[in-house]
Amino acid sequence: MRQADIYRKGILAGVLTEVDGEYRFCYDETYLAQEDAQPVSLTLPLQNEAFVSPVLFPFFDGLIPEGWLLDVALRNTDISILDRMSLLLLCCKECIGSVSVIYRPHVGGEA
Repeated sequence: MRQADIYRKGILAGVLTEVDGEYRFCYDETYLAQEDAQPVSLTLPLQNEAFVSPVLFPFFDGLIPEGWLLDVALRNTDISILDRMSLLLLCCKECIGSVSVIYRPHVGGEA
């Protein structure tokens, strides 16, 4: 299982999880309670229920760099271009725009 905290304008908005080939994005309850809460994407509207997908959500996949910047990331790591979650965690801590992706190390049991 891998997880990432998803921030919007520096405020924790939710958690993205990859487990057993499935992706889940769930907004943080505190974030949802804010009067001025905005969705991280139009394709991920504010809601209490988790979004679930067999592939990385297109919004998050779109944050991964392309072209020469992706080539640099691939050349300097052993990450496969098909491992989209690893690329997201590696490349999107400080991406352009209002959303940041911060790796959340897993504590306990499963690695």
